[in-house]
Amino acid sequence: MSAVSSPAPGQLFGHLVALGTVIIWGVTFISTKMLLEDFTPVEILLLRFLLGWLALWAVCPHALAVKSRKDELLFAVAGLSGVSLYFLMENVALTLTFASNVGVIVAVAPFFTALLAWRYLGGARPGAFFMAGFAAAITGIGCISLGGSELSLNPAGDCLALLAALAWAVYSIVVRLLAARGYGSLTATRRIFFYGLVCMLPILPFSGISFRPEALLRPLNWANLLFLGLGASALCFVTWTFCVRRLGAVKASLYIYLVPVVTVLASIMVLHERLTWLSGAGMALTIAGLLISERGTGKAGERLQEREEETRGEGHA
Repeated sequence: MSAVSSPAPGQLFGHLVALGTVIIWGVTFISTKMLLEDFTPVEILLLRFLLGWLALWAVCPHALAVKSRKDELLFAVAGLSGVSLYFLMENVALTLTFASNVGVIVAVAPFFTALLAWRYLGGARPGAFFMAGFAAAITGIGCISLGGSELSLNPAGDCLALLAALAWAVYSIVVRLLAARGYGSLTATRRIFFYGLVCMLPILPFSGISFRPEALLRPLNWANLLFLGLGASALCFVTWTFCVRRLGAVKASLYIYLVPVVTVLASIMVLHERLTWLSGAGMALTIAGLLISERGTGKAGERLQEREEETRGEGHA
């Protein structure tokens, strides 16, 4: 992992924050899996981001001045893709397949991000390394889908996890566009959370929300909800934007590859899930493919990072 070796003193804090962020994100799959015993996916999603939105208002109660209708639309798209669609599909996937499967599959998001960046942000066209890495990762995903313990996996869950990765890629591109327009990470994240909550409203009447009192009174449930809402949402969405600004998009994105490793280890320790040889091989192939592909996106990353540097002075609004 030469991309993250021997960091300059000024970047060391950014690397530490990135590492802490992905560790928290890796454990979220386990926390959500535990909550699914008492809550529906929509209930978890609503409570999580409502807590996160309120926390961001408490930290920064200043209103965000949106510069144009186009920017307002971008905030809405970010809320829909990065909050409503991504986490709804991820939470539903966790009801259908193993947490370790979901954790590895959603790590394909950097692939989709690179493709969308090439198409919409003017990045370099993915080369041979990128395509070789992508092929290895897709092969790994196939092994994971076929290698669940006790043959009790559901391909629908794995497909939903893959669609969640695509939704996160869309979110990443939109957030990058918003950063180029000079919006600060904290107030922008709060705006995105707001639109994410608004986009959930149409499905609430059909989601069977009940919020059973006995479930809400359990301390373990509230511990998981606070972890998801305050830590994994309000804190980590802001710290990840900080990491991208401090390290650049290319170096920061490398840490995403550690998320499935954290998830698999946590699944074994907390949920007592078993790792079959086929799932283990698939995980190794997926992570190797992601690392190989990263070697092939250097020019695209440098070009995008140069654009970010040009607009960074405007990004402290």
